[in-house]
Amino acid sequence: MAEPINSNRKFYVQLYSIHGLIRGHDLELGRDADTGGQTKYVLELANTLSQDPRIEKVELITRQIRDKNVSEDYSQFIEKINDKFDIVRIRCGGGKYIRKELLWQHLEEFIDQSIKYIKSKKKFPDVIHSHYADAGYVCSELSKFFGIPFFHTGHSLGRDKLRKLLADGIPFEDIEKRYKITNRINVEEEVIFFADLIITSTRQEIQKQYREYKNSNADKFKVIPPGVDLENFYPYNNKDKVDDEAIMFKGIITEKLLRFFVDVDKPLILSLCRPDKRKNISGLITAYGEDKELRKKANLAIFAGIRQDIQTMPDNEREVLTEILLLMDKYNLYGKMAIPKRHDTQHEVPELYRIAAASGGVFVNAALTEPFGLTLIESAGTGIPVVATDDGGPRDIISNCKNGLLVDVSDSKNIASALNKILDDKNLWEEFSQNGIKNVKKYYTWKAHVDSYLNEIFKLPDKSAVNQNTFATMGRKLMDMEKLIVTDIDNTLLGDEESLNEFSALLNNIHGKIGFAVATGRTVKSAFDILKENNVTLPDVIISSVGTEIYYNYKGELIYSKGWDAHISHQWKKDKIVSLLKQLDFLDYQEEETQRKFKVSYYMHESDENLTSIKDILVKNKLKVNVIYSHGSFLDILPYRASKGKAIRYLSYRWNIPHERILVAGDSGNDEEMLKGELLGVVVSNYSKELEKLKGGKRIFFAERQFAGGIIDGIKYYNFLDEGKVNTHD
Repeated sequence: MAEPINSNRKFYVQLYSIHGLIRGHDLELGRDADTGGQTKYVLELANTLSQDPRIEKVELITRQIRDKNVSEDYSQFIEKINDKFDIVRIRCGGGKYIRKELLWQHLEEFIDQSIKYIKSKKKFPDVIHSHYADAGYVCSELSKFFGIPFFHTGHSLGRDKLRKLLADGIPFEDIEKRYKITNRINVEEEVIFFADLIITSTRQEIQKQYREYKNSNADKFKVIPPGVDLENFYPYNNKDKVDDEAIMFKGIITEKLLRFFVDVDKPLILSLCRPDKRKNISGLITAYGEDKELRKKANLAIFAGIRQDIQTMPDNEREVLTEILLLMDKYNLYGKMAIPKRHDTQHEVPELYRIAAASGGVFVNAALTEPFGLTLIESAGTGIPVVATDDGGPRDIISNCKNGLLVDVSDSKNIASALNKILDDKNLWEEFSQNGIKNVKKYYTWKAHVDSYLNEIFKLPDKSAVNQNTFATMGRKLMDMEKLIVTDIDNTLLGDEESLNEFSALLNNIHGKIGFAVATGRTVKSAFDILKENNVTLPDVIISSVGTEIYYNYKGELIYSKGWDAHISHQWKKDKIVSLLKQLDFLDYQEEETQRKFKVSYYMHESDENLTSIKDILVKNKLKVNVIYSHGSFLDILPYRASKGKAIRYLSYRWNIPHERILVAGDSGNDEEMLKGELLGVVVSNYSKELEKLKGGKRIFFAERQFAGGIIDGIKYYNFLDEGKVNTHD
């Protein structure tokens, strides 16, 4: 029994489905392995949610694609579907359309862009709902930052995929190379741990698939089957629904089939799926080709996605389509088998089911593994009986709808036997047809799905309490932050006890929308220890090791920024750098505790000639790095994307804080980059001579006082603590 629902609460829901091509019309289902049932599921869920009065807003967040090989529709930032439903496309990994396994390395960029988008809305969604592991990773990170309730739907799972690929004889090394399967499984473990609710389509997913994960917890799962659009997938014998448009699309489909069949009046055996080996299209063709009686009594139509030139398609799809053509030739199925190149999923597919049903035909899902099986409930809605794989979702569907037979599809003779049984028994055919039409309304409507879905949302606390496994309080502060003070530690913040006490008092009195950060050459532990030792208010953010690491402070616990890590790791080759620079006798490798994942540090006496030699060696060996020399003796080599200044600009970008609202203070050469540009620079009077060249620069203030006193002078100079606009003195 559903819980009573408080009609006063209305919800803002974000659905995340990152890979694949998705738009509000004419879905290109079957175009490739990433544009399948998940795309349709998410779009129909969003559509139905938006029609519910309990929903305030629905956004489907996906990847923005600018690629001449796909429609311009996928480059549109906001696609408005109706007054309450938008598709929002976020750019990551460039503009080219790439398969989902290649997106993993770009997901931190997607997280950054998502944070920026959420902040621009000035409102948190009530729930975020991820679809598939890649979106699960993004949403788990967003949930950690903001404490937003987090739902997840897997659609398929890595452990299950790995087991089946190994059973097919594919070496683990090949699986790892193509599918990044270890990373996917590790991400799924994290997603299961952090998600507030995991929605599955069947009991089998929970009992057989999720149980393989160590973080599985029975209390986290809820079976809510997807629905079918019964306005579109109505029964074949419903004359009231026939209009001019339906007649037109029926004519288009019939014409396509006429091109293939000698006798179009036979019952039609129909299969709709993308060209994937796991869909076992070859098993269905073999079943049909080897059974003479079946060939006499029925035609076979296989709609295997959308194709143009088979030779240009990805390996998996190319191999499957080539095998279809070879089997067609092997069994001489010309005139009996149709393999159209294209179909309109929105209009033609529903009519195709009805044509097959009107012919007295049967729909076949011969997949070796099937997490759910949307085509089976579409078949039920139109009244065509089914033969389906005895695996996963079809077990639940056939049990509920009683509209067909389950078979072990690994033996093609089982498929042929089931088809013959239904085709030969008109009473059985009629029973399955009527059962499907009746029971799909009972078990598989999107309205029923959304009612169950909203019941789960209503169980969440109003503006949900922060998950104790996250640092959401810090995330929400960053979300609200309008200004940021960033200072170096040694010889800038520290150095004079009296002015430090004055600065600490100032920090304790600023309002919550102004943040405090330090940017230092010290390691994070050293920075943390020295700040505590000097009784400095612990900052919201620590940028350490010359800008190569960012940490967020959550109640004294430092949370490492994986986003910054991913960003600066590009083309970083630490071992090669160390090996090359060993030959330079004027360099002394610093103590091991100062060396970091993204920082190689040396002692070196000042010399322009020495710096030139170092840069020449690195450039000659095609190493893109950032070389920083400070205080006349410290040399740091960092990834080319890393520095204090770049780290601050990354925070500005991620948290949408304008440059003119970030004040930075420093004293030496490793502060130079953060002091230049559009940030508000403050140079304390005890600065090193490397900064002399910055005098007269735009937005750089040279203070009269030393150490923390100079920072305070800079804050006053820019009127930084005033509620109004900061004075940049431009």
